[in-house]
Amino acid sequence: MNDFEFLVGGTWDVVNRRLLERHTGSDKWDEFPGVTVAHSFFGGNGSFDEITFPTLGTAGATVRAFDPAKEEWSIWWISSRDGQLTPPVVGRWTDGVGLFYGDDVDGDLPVRCRFTWTREGADRARWEQAFSTDGEQTWETNWVMEMTRRAG
Repeated sequence: MNDFEFLVGGTWDVVNRRLLERHTGSDKWDEFPGVTVAHSFFGGNGSFDEITFPTLGTAGATVRAFDPAKEEWSIWWISSRDGQLTPPVVGRWTDGVGLFYGDDVDGDLPVRCRFTWTREGADRARWEQAFSTDGEQTWETNWVMEMTRRAG
């Protein structure tokens, strides 16, 4: 519990890098800015953030909920493009790194999804999304967010 409290309190500037073509071996990335603000609820057992992508004209929201009995988080993503809630990824934090896994679909392709969260001090964090199409034998990172808390 309280694992995502480091995001709460302030605005974060986000440098996004997203792979242009997934599942093709591509190494071409699109880079674009984002701005996110996070809030907690349920005494730290829940977390919500909204991110805007000003150059894309879109936004998204993340909802996280902690299950004290299982000692794990479930994380859902909602995009302003379609308003759909994605299937959750589920996992936990160990030694400052959060690993969360779930099943999803990328277009028509079933994928195993992994989120990796890394705290990099009080004012920096990193999030990565990767997909596996071969039962977690290999992973392709397709989205990276480098987050920096705004001063003041």
